[in-house]
Amino acid sequence: MGIPTRVGRLLGSGRTADVYALEGDEANETDAADAADAAWVLRRYRNGHGDAPAEAAVMEHVRRHGYPVPRVRAVGARSDLVMERLSGPTMAEAVVAGELTVQEAGSTLARLLRDLHAVPPRRATDPAVRVLHLDLHPENVLLTPAGPMVIDWDNADEGSPGLDWSMSAVILAQVAVDDDPRAPLVREMLAALLADCPDPALLTGPDGGLGRATQQRSANPTMSRREIELLGGAEELIRTLSPANGR
Repeated sequence: MGIPTRVGRLLGSGRTADVYALEGDEANETDAADAADAAWVLRRYRNGHGDAPAEAAVMEHVRRHGYPVPRVRAVGARSDLVMERLSGPTMAEAVVAGELTVQEAGSTLARLLRDLHAVPPRRATDPAVRVLHLDLHPENVLLTPAGPMVIDWDNADEGSPGLDWSMSAVILAQVAVDDDPRAPLVREMLAALLADCPDPALLTGPDGGLGRATQQRSANPTMSRREIELLGGAEELIRTLSPANGR
C-alpha cells in the first residue's frame, strides 16, 4: 500500500496532525462494528509539522524490540504516515469511564516508560542513552484487546531516561494544578507514576530531567499561554509528590 491520494472520513485530530480512515476501508464500513475492523489509517500532519519518515523509523525500531506500537505500512515525503488502525479507548477515556483506576493508569505509564528505556537506541553508542518518547501521557496510550499500545511518536528522540520521566510527569502535573475537574484524579495518577519511578533522581536529582522538561514544554509552540503559566506550579507539585521528598 502506498500513500493514498484520497482519504476517508476524519477519525480524530491532535495539536499538529489529523487521522483519517482510508478510502478503501471506509467504503466497506456499514456500521460501527465494520469500522472497528478497518486495518489501516492515515496520519497527516498539518502546516509543516512532523517528520513522518523519522517517526516511522523510531516506531519500527522499538517494535522490533517488542515494544507495543502500531505497525507502519507506508510513509509519505514528510507529512503522511499509514499505520495500523487500533481499537480500544485511550487510557484517559478508560479512566473517565471507570474501566481503569488512576493508580492503574499511573503504574501502566511507569511500566511503559521502563520498558521503552530497556530498548537500545538506534544511533547512539553511549550506554546511558535510551530511546525517549517525550509525549507519553494517557491520551497517547490506547488500551487495545492485545494490551496498551503507545501512539504519537512525533517528539521521539534519544537521550537520558530522566527527561522522558520528567516530560510525562510535567504533562500530568499541568492538568493536576489547573482549575480542571479532572485535576484531583490526575494528581493521583501522577503520584502513582512517581511512586513507580525506579529512581527519583531521574527527575529531581542534580542531573535530573525536570528542569529541562519544563523548559522544553515552555518552548513548545503548541502550548497555550495558560499551559505555560501552569508550568511553575506543575514543577513544584512534582517535587512535592516525588518519593525523594520523603526521604
